[in-house]
Amino acid sequence: MAACAKPSITTSTDKQMGTNREILNKGIKYMAWALPLMFVGPTVIYNAFINKENGWHYLVLFVGVIACFFAVYLAFKGLNTIVKSMFGK
Repeated sequence: MAACAKPSITTSTDKQMGTNREILNKGIKYMAWALPLMFVGPTVIYNAFINKENGWHYLVLFVGVIACFFAVYLAFKGLNTIVKSMFGK
């Protein structure tokens, strides 16, 4: 009987990239700042619409909208940074 030769399988362990922990921590920090803003922004907008008779209505509404936009920006930047830390440039 002939001995069966095992086929040589090349694995991608030679090219496997590790996660860059420093960049990952930076992305997590962005996400940590985005999370509270995701709740604060809509709450402030809601309060601005409840208190329409107040003179500060437009200023409070503006602050709420800015908080919402900043939350979306930080979430995008955080996710983008986390993906870069895992898969490289």
